Amino acid sequence: MAKKSLSIREKTIFDGMFTKYFLKSIFALWFKLAGWKVSKFTPEGAGVAIAAPHTSNWDFVYALGAAILQDVKIYFSIKESLCKVPLLGRWLMWLGAIPIDRSSKGVGQVQQIKKFIDSQKTQSENGKRIFFLFTPEGTRGVVKKWKAGFYHIAQGCELPIFLAKVDYASKETGVFHTFHLTGNKEEDISAIQASYESIQGKYPKLQFPHYIGSLPTISDSEAAIIRALYSIKGVATKMEIGTKAKVAELSNTMLTLLIEKGLLEKSNTNKNNTTTYQLTFAGKGYCLHLSPTA
Repeated sequence: MAKKSLSIREKTIFDGMFTKYFLKSIFALWFKLAGWKVSKFTPEGAGVAIAAPHTSNWDFVYALGAAILQDVKIYFSIKESLCKVPLLGRWLMWLGAIPIDRSSKGVGQVQQIKKFIDSQKTQSENGKRIFFLFTPEGTRGVVKKWKAGFYHIAQGCELPIFLAKVDYASKETGVFHTFHLTGNKEEDISAIQASYESIQGKYPKLQFPHYIGSLPTISDSEAAIIRALYSIKGVATKMEIGTKAKVAELSNTMLTLLIEKGLLEKSNTNKNNTTTYQLTFAGKGYCLHLSPTA
């Protein structure tokens, strides 16, 4: 007799009075005493959320606290076998576990999540925040690359990617940007990874991409230049950047400073022998921190 596969639980810890009053009060008090804060930005609707860097089990606790404080309902994938363990399985499902059967007969994550999202569309369209949480590193140990499953799920389910963090340097947790896929997987993931290089995990030596320190300080005009180049999505001349950024006097010094900070680079001159500029991946990653959307 075939074993029955588990399905995603609709009612979880995030539903009901227990979370709304008791857990929210507990996390609010804990965060206040510990000096932690929740990101101001909270996207609406449904989306694939990635949390990085992931170097400690405490990461999930802080992410859970941010979700509860901001009325976000989160789900996370886990091996189906764990969800079938007595007591532990019921507890994991109550927390929002998505049981994944990785056997050849199992239903894939994309299909399973897409089916569940379709059943929850009314809720998300009515302001219900539903996040499908993934840790792209896949483990708390050292890795050399991310697992791209989160990208395929976002693409297959036609959802944005919510960039969430647990930053032990600033003691801030929550979503800092809603990323809309461009269709270029390699460039999208490289830009997203670059945005996490300035976020410090609990154990920085274990995180990927490697922690390079906090974001460099830039002026409002420099921020406008970065936003302009990001929106252009390619190379641009000094005049085009100035027009798009609405900077009255765009000097070569400003562009040089951004190049020295590793956020901008000169491109090959075009056919009119005019110098053009483009963002580095570090610059694209910086832009994701400048505004909730780009």
